[in-house]
Amino acid sequence: MTLALTVLTTTDSAARAEELARGAVEARLAACAQISGPVTSVYHWQKAIETAEEWQVTFKTTEACYAALEAHLLAAHTYDTPEIVATPVVRASAAYVAWIQAETSAR
Repeated sequence: MTLALTVLTTTDSAARAEELARGAVEARLAACAQISGPVTSVYHWQKAIETAEEWQVTFKTTEACYAALEAHLLAAHTYDTPEIVATPVVRASAAYVAWIQAETSAR
């Protein structure tokens, strides 16, 4: 069975989030991308604590597509050090995982 992943990133605007989501789905690096936001992020950056309004994008993909999705996000992202975090899907319906596999292997 294919190992499904969710991959999370954040960005600074709803429009940018949609660009990242659409680009990954069009390239078939993800079967789906969901955008949530705005969210408030508090983080250390360049020796200061920053607070920023961001949008989260969660990609549904496979382990086999992760490296290409990460490369795509790094190339397309505007942040110096973007958050790109993959989490394995521990349980999911077989039909849903098959759909993710079909959509990402059609490239």
